Amino acid sequence: MARAPLERLTRREREIMNVLFALDNRASAEDVRARLTNSPSYSAVRTMLTRLEQKGYLRHSQEGVRYVYSATTSQAAARRAALGQYLRTFFGGSRSRMLTALLRQEDWTEHELEELESEIERIRGERKQS
Repeated sequence: MARAPLERLTRREREIMNVLFALDNRASAEDVRARLTNSPSYSAVRTMLTRLEQKGYLRHSQEGVRYVYSATTSQAAARRAALGQYLRTFFGGSRSRMLTALLRQEDWTEHELEELESEIERIRGERKQS
């Protein structure tokens, strides 16, 4: 079964994926439940995990009597999908508007600004070589 893009997950499903990544992509239903905001019942968490598994986002292995879940996608892919969703939702898909908003709203240290400037220059250099 082909899975839907990560940005089509519900808020709670995305939260579960975030918990799994925070726990090194390996967690039981109780581990997940303990980290969720407004924690639902254990059986509700198991249902959501099963649904995510049916959608192709998770897999499980059995350790004794418990299932241990892990994501079928990388954290980097999940991060890209989440950023894409954020970009479309709040900035109309404009990366420059999003970055400008971050630059204006945050209290950046000189070191952080230098790191950003260095990364921009690195990317420019890579483009010139291509």
